Amino acid sequence: MTFKRNFSNEQMIEQFKANSFDLAHITYNNCETVAPALGAQPPSVWRRLQDDTRRFHENGNQYLDGVFTPANRKKKEKSFYDLTRKAKQQVKALEKNLAAPSAVPAVETVNENFIPEKDPNYVPFGNFTSLKKIIQSKQFYPAFITGLSGNGKTLGVEQACSQLKRELIRVNITIETDEDDLIGGFRLVNGDTVWHNGPVIEALNRGAVLLLDEIDLASNKILCLQSILEGKGVFLKKIGKYVKPAAGFTVVATANTKGKGSDDGRFVGTNVLNEAFLERFPITFEQSYPSPTIETKILLNSGADQEFADNLVKWAGVIRKTFFDGGVDEVITTRRLVHIVQAHSIFGDRLTAITNCVNRFDDDTKQSFLDLYTKVDANTDSDTDSDSQQST
Repeated sequence: MTFKRNFSNEQMIEQFKANSFDLAHITYNNCETVAPALGAQPPSVWRRLQDDTRRFHENGNQYLDGVFTPANRKKKEKSFYDLTRKAKQQVKALEKNLAAPSAVPAVETVNENFIPEKDPNYVPFGNFTSLKKIIQSKQFYPAFITGLSGNGKTLGVEQACSQLKRELIRVNITIETDEDDLIGGFRLVNGDTVWHNGPVIEALNRGAVLLLDEIDLASNKILCLQSILEGKGVFLKKIGKYVKPAAGFTVVATANTKGKGSDDGRFVGTNVLNEAFLERFPITFEQSYPSPTIETKILLNSGADQEFADNLVKWAGVIRKTFFDGGVDEVITTRRLVHIVQAHSIFGDRLTAITNCVNRFDDDTKQSFLDLYTKVDANTDSDTDSDSQQST
């Protein structure tokens, strides 16, 4: 069927304007509205719009392009409106995201106090004075502390910060520790995805002492701290923000090895650390067990009487000498001596306390340790006391 087009472009435009239609978004429904006034059928108006004024402009507006036939009119208009609605929704979503802050901590820590509590029983020894001077200087000067288990490496750092009223953020390193654990990452909070600072960033921002505990358990993922160990801060690539260290920030790492692994198998899980990583620690402290005088004072402060403290220190000293000579595979640490004193305060019997605290060793080692203590402390007998404990 042919439709006559007895109207001009100008007349068509005037009708669109008279009906307050948006000339940039003319639809077929608009053509149906103005068709009677133009003395034409709607398809004629639409085709005139498409064929004769495909790229027509007036006052900066233009008509729609595209092919249209009455058969697919409803389908085309529905798809046009759906696309327009979806586009508007996407624009609003993008505007909302752009207006939102790029990094919002999931947990506010501004008012928290990270100064460690003072241990009234702590007795300084070893490298404590040197470590305290580093922290007191508030200079960026990373320190690496290595030594056998249970000799006060971590406690010394905590108490140095406590005495100096310095904030300390401790991170316990494992083989699974990665950049997300240390630097931070996005977290889901109340349905929103927000950035959450990791402990390293918190320490940088606060000028705190960062303690990397058991650093030799780390994998190569620990290399994300390279720039931080140079005192240059870190660029958070996920949110496009550079974090500089505040005044007083420094790093202390503790380890049972020197980052070269454990050949004797005593510290299973320790790894060989990257040489470039280790080189970023300018100073290394070797932490030994305290002297007999210091260790006795530690046990007295923990609640032992003078005789028991003297006997325990003498007993541990013989075992350590034998250990370093290669005679035994186990050693009694200062931490274990404190545990024995605490066990004595609970059970009220010396040998019972010692037995319970050395049960972790194999039977032969345990019995040799108990026999040695009975020789140090003449008031105890391993067989008699062990039998009495079992009968009880």
